[in-house]
Amino acid sequence: MWQNDYNSSVAEDKIFKTEKQRPVFRKLRCYAFDPSLSSQLETSAINLITCKVAWEDLKRGPIGEYLEVIDIDPASGLFYDGIDLDNPLLLAQDGLFPSESNPGFHQQMVYAVAMNTIQSFEKALGRRALWSGRYDENLPGKRKEEYIQRLRIYPHAIREANAYYSPVKKALLFGYFPASTLDITQHLPGGMVFTCLSQDIIVHETTHALLDGMHRRFIEPTHPDTLAFHEAFADIVALFQHFSMKEVLIHQIAKTKGDLTSQSLLGELAQEFGKAIGNYGALRSAIGKVNPETKKWELAVPDPEGYKKTLEPHARGAILVSAIFEAFISIYNIRVKDLFRIASGGTGILPEGELHPTLVKLLANEAAKAANHVLSMCIRALDYCPPVDITFGDYLRAIITADKELVAEDPMAYRIAMIDAFRRRGILPEGLKTLSVESLIYPEVIIGNLNAGKFQYASDYLRKFQEELSYTHDRSVIFRITNDFKARLHDMLEGKFGSSQEFSDLTGLLFCMDDLKRHGLGPILSGTPPFEVHSVRMARRVGPDGNLLNQIIIGITQQIKLTSDSLKMFVPELDDSINPLLDDKNETIKFRGGATIIIDLDKQAIKYSIKKPIIDRTRLIAQIKYQKSIFSGSLQATYLSQSRFKNQPEPLALLHRL
Repeated sequence: MWQNDYNSSVAEDKIFKTEKQRPVFRKLRCYAFDPSLSSQLETSAINLITCKVAWEDLKRGPIGEYLEVIDIDPASGLFYDGIDLDNPLLLAQDGLFPSESNPGFHQQMVYAVAMNTIQSFEKALGRRALWSGRYDENLPGKRKEEYIQRLRIYPHAIREANAYYSPVKKALLFGYFPASTLDITQHLPGGMVFTCLSQDIIVHETTHALLDGMHRRFIEPTHPDTLAFHEAFADIVALFQHFSMKEVLIHQIAKTKGDLTSQSLLGELAQEFGKAIGNYGALRSAIGKVNPETKKWELAVPDPEGYKKTLEPHARGAILVSAIFEAFISIYNIRVKDLFRIASGGTGILPEGELHPTLVKLLANEAAKAANHVLSMCIRALDYCPPVDITFGDYLRAIITADKELVAEDPMAYRIAMIDAFRRRGILPEGLKTLSVESLIYPEVIIGNLNAGKFQYASDYLRKFQEELSYTHDRSVIFRITNDFKARLHDMLEGKFGSSQEFSDLTGLLFCMDDLKRHGLGPILSGTPPFEVHSVRMARRVGPDGNLLNQIIIGITQQIKLTSDSLKMFVPELDDSINPLLDDKNETIKFRGGATIIIDLDKQAIKYSIKKPIIDRTRLIAQIKYQKSIFSGSLQATYLSQSRFKNQPEPLALLHRL
């Protein structure tokens, strides 16, 4: 009897434990690309996929830890009830079946794809993702930054051919619109197109939000590359997400016989959107495009002068995208060289007919590995970028430096492939004499006293910050600890390093009156400009050979305001014809400098300082010229409005409108 009772209690205990166990993933059905491919015989079988997103408890919407889907349709005056993804019937069948007409599926798809994008970032960066905070003067304490737990997603926000991330609303807004009637073979004329059903568009907009959470100054148009970088980086993430879809990858590898330089779905973005607005093909392509006259796809040839001549953000960003994608193809070709040699009997020429299914799978595996590696390189590089005024050349150096830090050896020549692809497009970092890997890696910092006496004091702060973050995965706690640390670090830097010339040289910023005198700025500035500890991030990453990176990344920024008179004194060589303040003596121009300081916690030393000096008059002149061209009749004036930037900046809304 006792034995039976014992067995019964063990059985009940097992059932209880099983009920308490949570699934690792939630499976949700989505379109691999967009609804248009499901109506084509060739692609219908691969366009329905199942996304695996990390399991979390959800409320109707869905509403989770990172995202909140709110389905209001202002144009129609409708509100759609949020989907309950914890409903047993939906759990049993991996969510709703893909449907263009079901708002519940629209909600399901934006949630699943956005969460997948967040997971890619967190895996590459080795930390939890945070959205950019909202400034609120009424908040207590020194840091007037409100924690934003969830990014809001509006699947039917606007009735127009547009979708964008709003840094003001901290939201993604997706539009819908009737398709063009120019070519009935491309799309149903007048049929409704929903941007929230395009995987590429969802990834693109989510990436904008994630990038803004790391570098909120990148959204400011201070250089032709800044907004272009935002667009390009969002496209890069969307493109490489294609290679994570196994069935799609195998299908396209088989179709192209492993040649990724030929036209395929893998290198194109937003096919339905592009066709619906009257394009003959996808909205954007990484390696080629359809000729509007012949309606045939043509491989693009890199133009080494294009980078100098192209200013419109999308077109300029496309140059960066093509460079990254070409580097990926070069890496892929190196990885599959032996497979092609075996398959061709050493001739390099494949036999007629289809590839063997096993060869297709092996090629697809290599393509997926290479794509994952390149995407991780691109995301990790964000930690090695300056906090303001980024250029494509800065980004190349960030990619090479970040990769060298984590991966000592480069047998597949990933870094060389990147450099070569940038060089072929005329993207050359400033101030370098060669384009070797060694010259592109940022120089390590050598600064005597800071690494000894004063920095030892700072290292205690850094260690404590690391320890506090090590014991929590709660994003709100991470935000609070980080914000408190920013305030303490600001006071410590101001007190301990404020009079240090070495620290001024390290950051390129101005910290005391002696700095103003050294640079001849005493008569121009009334006092030392305030500085901000812009960001603090922890990075713990493990390389392929087991080496561990244990770093803290600190972003420090500073701003000066110049009137018409002080601008003339600061930059006497500035031509009056481009002085933006001559017409309004009460106006001021803002100019920012900043530095990203990377600290090796194991060695307790500053390793890199990636800076944009605030005393760089050449950079100021370039910014003035660029902003004057934006707001005075150039092509970019079509997309950007000066008043829009002054009041409620929504540059991405205007950039994405077609």
